[in-house]
Amino acid sequence: MTRIAAVVIGRNEGARLAACLDSLTGRVQRIVYVDSGSHDGSADLARAKGAEVVALEMAQPFTAARARNAGLTRLSADDTPLVQLIDGDCTLRDGWLAVATAHLDAHPQVGVVCGRRRERHPDASVYNRLCDAEWDTPVGDATACGGDALMRLAPVQAVGGFRADLIAGEEPELCLRLRRAGWTIRRLDAEMTWHDAAITGIAQWWRRSRRAGHAFAEGAALHGAGPERHWVHETRRAVFWGAILPLVTMIGALIHPGALVLLLAYPAQIARLAARGGFSRTAWQDAWFSVLGKFAEAQGIAGYHIARRRGGRGLIEYK
Repeated sequence: MTRIAAVVIGRNEGARLAACLDSLTGRVQRIVYVDSGSHDGSADLARAKGAEVVALEMAQPFTAARARNAGLTRLSADDTPLVQLIDGDCTLRDGWLAVATAHLDAHPQVGVVCGRRRERHPDASVYNRLCDAEWDTPVGDATACGGDALMRLAPVQAVGGFRADLIAGEEPELCLRLRRAGWTIRRLDAEMTWHDAAITGIAQWWRRSRRAGHAFAEGAALHGAGPERHWVHETRRAVFWGAILPLVTMIGALIHPGALVLLLAYPAQIARLAARGGFSRTAWQDAWFSVLGKFAEAQGIAGYHIARRRGGRGLIEYK
């Protein structure tokens, strides 16, 4: 039997962390929990459930990438060649590890496999449903995985692990380096994890979208000049819809009120996106939030560049 370890990261996840650890118990040989400054007793809970606990030093900024690296450094590829990465607000699905390990055994060039992450309560809010739809990515070869994935430990360590200073978008950045090293990332048609987004208000959703914009900008700054054009398109799209178009409209309106006609581009874009879903109620809802989200993403992009100039950075949390 292939030996598998799990690295769980979390911060004040409470009952969600307990469920996460319970879903791993008996399915992996070793669980490493990395705590990022929790004050709800998460570390003690993890110890009580048999996990090894790594508490990050508070002197350095917390990032998911830094936490995952701290867990990975506890592992050896000789002892546990595979590692299941999972966020503390997720639970592992029955049968996932068997399907994932079988695929890796049959495809030695595949370095990372991920499956379907589902939102546990998609009907609790429109924002939860949007998260669930976001994770429904195409099956087959992929450019990136998310926070939950089964990885070969040796190649991850060989490329230097996660980039610890990234506050978002660390998984696609790692996958890009793995692909450059000759490894394949693959999305399987299999249930992998339940996730509990717990997004109940637009302010949380806005922060999450702003975080995505920050990730786009930083990813493009790091690798946008490469052949992959990493997140260049996403950055430009957010800047156009969330900053350039409203700015041009505002300046134009100061010269002539007719410039306000440019704002019709927004309902036109919403209608174009809704058409992809047959103009259903859900399609209109998705299209509206897709366009609205560009303003939050543009804010995140601006925030990244401002922080970069000032030499500062910090977490963008939405829970």
